[in-house]
Amino acid sequence: MKSQDIRKQFLQFFESNGHLIVPSAPIVLKDDPTLMFNNSGMAQFKEYFLGNGTPKSPRIADTQKCLRVSGKHNDLEDVGFDTYHHTMFEMLGNWSFGDYFKREAINWAWQLLTEVYKIPKENLYVSVFEGNPDENVPFDQEAWDIWKELISEDRIILGNKKDNFWEMGDQGPCGPCSEIHVDLRTEAEKALVSGKSLVNNDHPQVVEIWNNVFMEFNRKADGSLEKLPAQHVDTGMGFERLCMALQGKTSNYDTDVFTPLIEKVEQITGLKYTSNEVKNISEEQNKTNIAIRVIVDHVRAVAFAIADGQLPSNTGAGYVIRRILRRAIRYGFTFLGTKEPFINKLVEVLANQMGEFFPEIKSQQQLVTNVIREEEASFLRTLEQGLQLLDKVVAETSGKEVSGAKAFELYDTFGFPIDLTALILREKGYDLDEAGFNVAMQEQKARSRAASEVSTEDWNVLIPGNVETFVGYDKTENEVKITRIRKVDSKKDGVLYQIVLDNTPFYPEGGGQVGDKGTLVSANETIEIIDTKKENNLILHFAKQLPENIEAGFVAKVKTDLRTSTSKNHSATHLMHLALRTILGTHVEQKGSLVNPNYLRFDFSHFSKVSDEELRQVEASVNQQIEAQLQLVEHRNIPIKEALDKGAMALFGEKYGDSVRMIEFGDSKELCGGIHVKNTAEIWHFKIVSEGAVAAGIRRIEAITGDAVKDFYTSQENTLAEIKEVLKNPQDVLKSVASLQDDNAKLKKQLEQLVKEKIEGLKNTLVADFQEINGINFLAKQVDLSMSSTKDLAQAIGTSKPNAFVFLASIEDNAPNIHCYISKELVAEKGLNAGNVIRELGKFIDGNGGGQPFFASGKGKNVNGINEALEKVVEFVK
Repeated sequence: MKSQDIRKQFLQFFESNGHLIVPSAPIVLKDDPTLMFNNSGMAQFKEYFLGNGTPKSPRIADTQKCLRVSGKHNDLEDVGFDTYHHTMFEMLGNWSFGDYFKREAINWAWQLLTEVYKIPKENLYVSVFEGNPDENVPFDQEAWDIWKELISEDRIILGNKKDNFWEMGDQGPCGPCSEIHVDLRTEAEKALVSGKSLVNNDHPQVVEIWNNVFMEFNRKADGSLEKLPAQHVDTGMGFERLCMALQGKTSNYDTDVFTPLIEKVEQITGLKYTSNEVKNISEEQNKTNIAIRVIVDHVRAVAFAIADGQLPSNTGAGYVIRRILRRAIRYGFTFLGTKEPFINKLVEVLANQMGEFFPEIKSQQQLVTNVIREEEASFLRTLEQGLQLLDKVVAETSGKEVSGAKAFELYDTFGFPIDLTALILREKGYDLDEAGFNVAMQEQKARSRAASEVSTEDWNVLIPGNVETFVGYDKTENEVKITRIRKVDSKKDGVLYQIVLDNTPFYPEGGGQVGDKGTLVSANETIEIIDTKKENNLILHFAKQLPENIEAGFVAKVKTDLRTSTSKNHSATHLMHLALRTILGTHVEQKGSLVNPNYLRFDFSHFSKVSDEELRQVEASVNQQIEAQLQLVEHRNIPIKEALDKGAMALFGEKYGDSVRMIEFGDSKELCGGIHVKNTAEIWHFKIVSEGAVAAGIRRIEAITGDAVKDFYTSQENTLAEIKEVLKNPQDVLKSVASLQDDNAKLKKQLEQLVKEKIEGLKNTLVADFQEINGINFLAKQVDLSMSSTKDLAQAIGTSKPNAFVFLASIEDNAPNIHCYISKELVAEKGLNAGNVIRELGKFIDGNGGGQPFFASGKGKNVNGINEALEKVVEFVK
C-alpha cells in the first residue's frame, strides 16, 4: 500500500465516523510564545483543551506536520543513527473535544488497524497507565476493561508515568494514555524473545505507532492535579512508522516516504544506500547509510519550515532550521564527499511526492530551492574557513591534545561541528579534550537556560466562564473588568503580571504588528500596560504591578499616538505589497513583516536586487494611493472562500479560520487582523529608507510614514545646511563637492607616489643595517609608516637578501603593528615560522595576528611594548 493511500484511508475512516477533516497547521508557530514549532498533533488545538475557544466541530481528524528539534521533545541527535527517529514527521490524529471518550477512541483505533489496514492482531501490544499513588491518580481500569474485550490480557502492558501519562507541559491539561505497539520482527525472532518484553525498550522493530491520550486533569503550578470540566481525546499515530508496518519494512527509510529522496541522493553522489534488510554491512557502508538518512530526513524539515515562512537565521526558530540544514550538509561533506551544494536538488522530488496533501511545498518550491542552495554554499565556505582555523589551533597546540575550550570556540563562534573537529584531529594524530568541550557546552547551556527561565503561577480566575471580546477595531477606550490574573517571573523581564479583561481595546501582537500599550484607570489608580500579546486564544495585558483592588471597574485606554503611527505603517505595508506585485511581478509574496510606531519592515520573495528606479516606482505608487484618499473597506466576518474569490491575498504559513477579516484599500485586498487607518490620506507620505537581501530569493524593505517622514526630511535639510556652511555657502553645492572629490583624488595620487619614494628610500637605508647571525641576515627596526606601508617595506627588504629574517614595527592611529618576513629557504631548512613569531611577540603589544610561515602581521593596543618586542625577536635566530 502506497503512503498516499495510507494517509487517505486514515482520513476517510474518521470522516465516515463523523469527524471534520481539517488541514495541517503550519509547522512554524507564530502566535504561541510557549513553542517554536508544532511538535505534536495537538498543538494547534491547545486553546480548545484549555477551554479558551470553541472548535468548528467536537470531532476533528487531520494529518499534522510536526518538528521535534528543541526543548523537551528533541530527537535531532538520534536522527540517522536509528531507523525510526525523525526531525519532521507527520502525526495522524483524531480528536474529541468533550464528545466521545475512551471506549470510542480505543475501538476505532483497533478497528482501523486490524480491519482496515489489516495488521495481524498477534503483532500488536497495548499499554495502559498503571496509576501513580503519589499524585492520587488511579490505575486506568476503564481502559484496561475496554482492551480486554479486544485483545488477550497477556498483550496488555502496564505503563508508568513516563510512558503512559501525557502532559502538555509543566502546567495545563494532561491525562493517562493508552499506546499501541507493533512487532515487526520475523517469526524466528519472535520465537526467541517475546515482543512484550521489548515494548518501550527502543527496539527498532517493536515500536509505538498510536497513542490515545485521555485528557482528564489539569496540572497546577504546585504540581497538583484537578479534574477538567470536560473530558477530551487526543490521539496521534506516527505516519512514517505506520507506513513501515503496512509496507512490510523494518525501517521507516525503506518505505516510499523516503525512497524517492534516497534514490536522488544516490544519483547525485554515485553512492549506494543499503536497506535495513541487508545485514553485516561494512563500517564504511554504515557511515554512508547514516549520512543519507540524515540528509533525506533533514531536507523535509527544512523545506517545509521555509515553505511555512521560517527562513534560516542566527536566532530563535531560524537558528534551529539553519542548524538542521547544516547538520545535513556536514554529513554529506564528511561521508558522501559532497563539496558543492546538492541538497537543494531534493526539493523537486519532495514537492512532487507531497504536493497533493501539502500544496505549500509545491507553490513555494522555487523559493525553498534557492534558500537551501544559498545556505549550502554559505556553510561550505564556513567549513573551508573552519578547516583553516583548525589548522591554526593545531599549530598553536603543544603536545597531542587539543583544548576543548578552543574546539568549543570553533563550534560556537564559527559553527564548525564538533564531531568533524574530532574526526580531523584523529586523522592528524591529535586527541580532543572532549571533557573540556562538554564543560564549555554545559556552561553555555546553563547561561541560556538561566536567561530564558520563566516561572508561571496558576491563573487566579475572578469571573469564571467568561469569554473575552476584542473591541479595538472600533474603540481605543472602554470600560472593563478583570477576569483573571497571574504572575510571571523571568530572568529576562523580572516579575510581570498578565491581566485578562472581559473586553479589551488593546490589540495583541500578531500578524507582524506589535501589541498596544496604554493604561488601566480606576477611580483610585492608574496601571501601566507595557505590552499586549495573545496566548492560547487569551489576550494578555502585561503590567509591572497589579491594581490594589482587582475587582474594581476600570477604563482601558490605548496609547493613541502609538496606535495611530502603527496603523499608518500597517496600511502602508498593504499598499506597498500591491505596488511591489504590480511593478516587480506577481511572484512577489510577503515572507515576513514588522509594523511598529516607528517604521515598517517588509520581507518578500524576489530573486534579484530591487533597482533604484524600481524603488522610486514603488514609492511613487504608494504615494499615489495615499493621495487618492482611498477609504478603508473592512469585512469583519467574511467566509474565507468568498474573500479569496474577491481577490484577497492569503499569506503562506498563516492559519486562517472559516471566517476571516478582509481589508481593502482600492485594489489592495488582504486577509488581515491588524489595525488600519480609515483613509489612506491619514498616512500623509511614504518613504523607503533601505532595501537589501535577507536570504536567497528574499528581499527586505524598511520604510517610514507620517511624522517619521517629516523628521527624515528635516534631518536631510539640516545636514544639507551643515554641508553648505562647511563649504562656505557655495551657490552650487553639488559642483563644490565634485571639485573637492577631484582635488582629493589628485592629492591621494601624489601621496601614494611620495609613500613609494619613502619606502624605496627606507629600503636602501635599512639594507645596510642587516646583521648576520648564525648564517641568517637579520633586521629588526621601528619605522614611521602606516601599517600597510610597513607591510610592503618588510616584504621589499626581505626579498632583497638571501636567508633574510626581517621584523618591522610601526604605529598608526596610536595602535602598534608588527610584521615578520622570513625567506622560504629558512622556513624549509631551519623550521622558522613567521606566524609563530607574530603570535609570540604580539603579547608584548597586547595584540594578536598571524599569517603564513614566510610572512605574518599583527596589531595591538600597547605602543610601549614595541621596544620589548624588538629586543626579544633576535632570540628566534640565535
